[in-house]
Amino acid sequence: MTDKVRISQGKFKHLNALANEKGIIAAAAMDQRGSLQKAIGKAKGSAASADDLSDFKVQVTEVLTPYASAILLDPEYGLEAAKRRAKNAGVLLAYEKTGYDTSVKGRLPDLLDHWSVRRLVEAGTDAVKILMYYDPDDVRDINITKEAFIERIGAECHAYDIPFFLEVIAYSDEIGEEGSLEFARVKPLKVKKYMEEYSKPQYGVDVLKVEIPINMRYVEGSKANTDGQVAYSRKEALQYFQETAAVARLPFIYLSAGVSNEVFLESLELA
Repeated sequence: MTDKVRISQGKFKHLNALANEKGIIAAAAMDQRGSLQKAIGKAKGSAASADDLSDFKVQVTEVLTPYASAILLDPEYGLEAAKRRAKNAGVLLAYEKTGYDTSVKGRLPDLLDHWSVRRLVEAGTDAVKILMYYDPDDVRDINITKEAFIERIGAECHAYDIPFFLEVIAYSDEIGEEGSLEFARVKPLKVKKYMEEYSKPQYGVDVLKVEIPINMRYVEGSKANTDGQVAYSRKEALQYFQETAAVARLPFIYLSAGVSNEVFLESLELA
């Protein structure tokens, strides 16, 4: 990334609130809702209540934020946790509904019904975060809908001078299984395309949260490659890291995407 990033004073102040003394955003994520509800319900043997989710988020926040520069929460179940974070930690709040409507093609995103950027700012957030599924090779009508959606949120964040973190997850309805060898082969280009697209100034994004462009499980010779299936050599995997980073015109953060700590560390070492 060679371009200088211009940012307002207000956004810069909030970004600093999310970073540690070295200027690094070392944030913990606890904005899970649907998946967390299922996990807690399974552990307790009955349906998880709103209080169960809120209490869990409070406990995690109290334990982790002394060691993190910020925590990502949601306004549905995480507002009490936000109040209980360590003084050194900033907070990001999610603005999207959890999951997506499986009956509608395109994994279209939606916003929380009772919230706006103004209300998130009043709740004390240092940044607004949106998660969106995006296939750059999907039909154009679906992607135009998503692009306009992000433009509207970017305009909201600009109006309230608050940083906008966009988390993008690649998918393919044609392939289906994102953990498959077939998807691993197309993932680098999909990640590259969405990093290039959402770096454009029309979206008003300040920080991208992106996937690691390869699946370490299919890198030849990696520790994560336990079944011998190969999508890329180590040299090719490194090249994909370089190519995706080169098209970004914004700061970006790699997502762990639910892999084990060992696999994530191996991915970062390669990056």
